[in-house]
Amino acid sequence: MSVTVKASCTVRPMEATWCGRLALSELDQTGNIGQVSFVYFYHLPQNCLSQYNTIASTLKDSLSRVLVPFYPLAGRLHWTNNGRLELDCNDTGVPFIEAESSSTVQHLSHFSSSSEYHYLVPIVDYYSLPIHELPLLVVQLTKFKCGGICVGITVSHAVVDGSSTFHFIREWARFARGESLHTVPFLDRKVLRAGEPPLVPLTKCHVLEKLNDPPLLLGRTDNREEKEKKTTMAFLKISKTQIETLQKRANESSPKPINDGGYSRYESVTGHIWRCASKARKHKENQPTELNVTVDSRGRMKPPLPKAYFGNAILDSVTCCLAGDLVSEPLGYTASRIREAIERVSDEYVRSEIEFLKNQKNLRRFHRDFHEEGREREPFYGNPNLSVVSWLRLPIYGIDFGWGKEVRMSSATHDFDGDFVLLPDPDEDGSVLVCMGLQVLHIDAFKKHFYQDIQGYKSNL
Repeated sequence: MSVTVKASCTVRPMEATWCGRLALSELDQTGNIGQVSFVYFYHLPQNCLSQYNTIASTLKDSLSRVLVPFYPLAGRLHWTNNGRLELDCNDTGVPFIEAESSSTVQHLSHFSSSSEYHYLVPIVDYYSLPIHELPLLVVQLTKFKCGGICVGITVSHAVVDGSSTFHFIREWARFARGESLHTVPFLDRKVLRAGEPPLVPLTKCHVLEKLNDPPLLLGRTDNREEKEKKTTMAFLKISKTQIETLQKRANESSPKPINDGGYSRYESVTGHIWRCASKARKHKENQPTELNVTVDSRGRMKPPLPKAYFGNAILDSVTCCLAGDLVSEPLGYTASRIREAIERVSDEYVRSEIEFLKNQKNLRRFHRDFHEEGREREPFYGNPNLSVVSWLRLPIYGIDFGWGKEVRMSSATHDFDGDFVLLPDPDEDGSVLVCMGLQVLHIDAFKKHFYQDIQGYKSNL
């Protein structure tokens, strides 16, 4: 697919905003601190087909207005020392790119075309430019030959998590429709002790298991060979009926009593994914494999964080077991391990992690999916490991900028090995879409195992 850039500009907040350096919390500065990208596809109403310039102007004008309450996104990151970052709120602005493509919304909105989505989101070059020159948010509006459009968005994960990102996008859409701000973002990161010194020395902190390097393949001393293997992005669909089958199977085979009405969609489907990935990768029985679970701490803190907290309030919890146990034990065993990892994230857990990280002389080893000059050995979360992130409760759909809701929304760049995202099906029929990044040589085997255990089901994607 070819995409041609026709114009670009920088959108700044419409009014003057607070300027200065803003400390980031430790949760902002660990894990993935690179970019996260996604796309929204739209068919335009008949009366809008000839008004592309008006659409572009509406998006830019509303973006300028929404950047006033969400002014951190118009700033830039700066290194301070020892692998730490701070946010310079300086109203430098957001690049807005206008492009055209000879493709069609009908073609690209089908998930079989997901390998082409990266053409529809802007590239932020972390490899050749200093971080203080890189935008935190970039938007690309692409016009297709059919008259449809796509809004591609890429945003810095060092500044926002999923909940904050979609809060911003929904407010942007409200402004584009001529409405007012619905929920004011809570911008004070000091609720997570951003910029504050440690309270206790490292010897008195909980040393968290998840901060250790993930396992390597047996017989390997590094992950270089696995990192060089070609990966791809694909989607699988699992229906409500199949999900209920997995939940029933997990509940009936649980090794311990289950509270709260049984295992959730996330626990059951993720357990199934973990087992299938180990089968597809042909792990030996004694191969350790780690699953990374991302948990939103907003409601788990005491007192709870404000729901509109604008920043990163998510953190990772891991569970590890041997591939032989993962494959031979019933699904309830795997689901129980996942539940343990989720329930581990308490107020004490979050505060212990923050304290542990504050005591670190250098945070470089905790950065993921990011290039930095002179950084230490990069952790690798691909084979034999994986991460499964849930977008099942995020308000990712129904983004109406004034010409109707999206035809399709999708992650654009989840093609790292072992990188899985669960999305609710936009048809609202209870199905779940599994967006996965996996090595090409394992894709077919994974699909086979994924559906083989759910009798009588064939993929229709």
